[in-house]
Amino acid sequence: MKRPKVSFEQFSILSHLLRWTLFVIPVSLTAGSLVALFLWSLDKAIHFRFDHSWLLFLLPLAGVAIYLLYQYLGKNSDRGNNLIMDEIHKPGGGVPVRMAPLVLLTTVMTHLFGGSAGREGTAVQIGGSLAQFFARRLRLSAEDTRTLLMTGIAAGFGAVFGTPITGAIFALEVLALGRIKHDALMPCFIAAVLADITCSAWGIHHTSYRISFAETGVTLFSFFHFDAILLAKVILAGVLFGIAGYAFAGLSHTLKNYSKRWIKPQWLIPVVGGSMIIGLTFLLGTEDYLSLGVAGKTPSAVTIPSCFHSGGATMFSWFWKMLFTAITLGTGFKGGEVTPLFFIGAALGNTLAVLTGAPVDLMAGLGFIAVFAGATNTPIACTFMGVELFGGEHVLYYAVACFTAYYFSGHSGIYPAQRVEFSKFGIKREPS
Repeated sequence: MKRPKVSFEQFSILSHLLRWTLFVIPVSLTAGSLVALFLWSLDKAIHFRFDHSWLLFLLPLAGVAIYLLYQYLGKNSDRGNNLIMDEIHKPGGGVPVRMAPLVLLTTVMTHLFGGSAGREGTAVQIGGSLAQFFARRLRLSAEDTRTLLMTGIAAGFGAVFGTPITGAIFALEVLALGRIKHDALMPCFIAAVLADITCSAWGIHHTSYRISFAETGVTLFSFFHFDAILLAKVILAGVLFGIAGYAFAGLSHTLKNYSKRWIKPQWLIPVVGGSMIIGLTFLLGTEDYLSLGVAGKTPSAVTIPSCFHSGGATMFSWFWKMLFTAITLGTGFKGGEVTPLFFIGAALGNTLAVLTGAPVDLMAGLGFIAVFAGATNTPIACTFMGVELFGGEHVLYYAVACFTAYYFSGHSGIYPAQRVEFSKFGIKREPS
């Protein structure tokens, strides 16, 4: 009688996980700490501007300062998230460690003077540049460096929003449309969790959101609640959320491309952009569309949390935030796109709820995650984000909204370095 062979595969797996845990610990601890510093600085800068509205008039000068910092100190850091993604796809010159302090400083400057931008781009760049730094110190191979860069993305994203599961999946899903490689799944998950714990340990608290709507429809499969009319409204909203994500990405890229083509010299681009932001602010008579949009200058301001309540947004708040952010990022200011996408989605969801009679908080929450899903082509990560931020009771609607938005957002997105491996119709794309 033959004895069964003893398999050592589990020991190899254990060794692999221990090895990568050791690799990601320094990335996670430093990224989580720097993200905490960034979020603290950002909060101070935004509230300082609330008390000193005249700072908005210095936005064009701040833009020139940002341009000069990157021109003389940035090397290739100006490419931001796209540089990190390109280095993962095809290693080249690497991600400079100077990217972390530069993007932290210039993002805070953007918000201090009223630019409309986000924060995820900064956190991801902090994580990516630190990952590259430690990869060099550890003398990792090109393949291991690629994986460590992915853990940097996961650490930065997970820490900045307090969503570690989303951060891990986002790092895997954002690289290529139509393909997810799972070889870095556990390292990314470990990195995102440790970075989030580290960020929270510094006393950083994330904005909490709540969907109070209680489903009263037919229970499906003992855990899903199903309302056919509401589901039809969610599908329609998902289509519009996807189109909104597509519009934002297209508008941002168009403004960036044409400003570089038409405005000479290049330092004048942020001057024009900053002046446009000032002009729009006075045209609308409100500062609601400046900066992050998470907190408002006044209790009646339109913010992301206010969009979860009836009357918390105007009919076109989503459009104005889209325009302000596209101008800010398209003319050289720094920050991320994701928090403005949350604002755009939540405000559009608020508007659609008013028009369709759907629950306001549910539609705002769906817009929050679905516009992001469409603009980044990451529907799975965004579905998990809904669970992490709002709870899992309405996960069916999260998935429907995010998946629908993904299909209707086209094949482009906010990250030009994102590759298209398969079309959204399952057709293999040949490399160009």
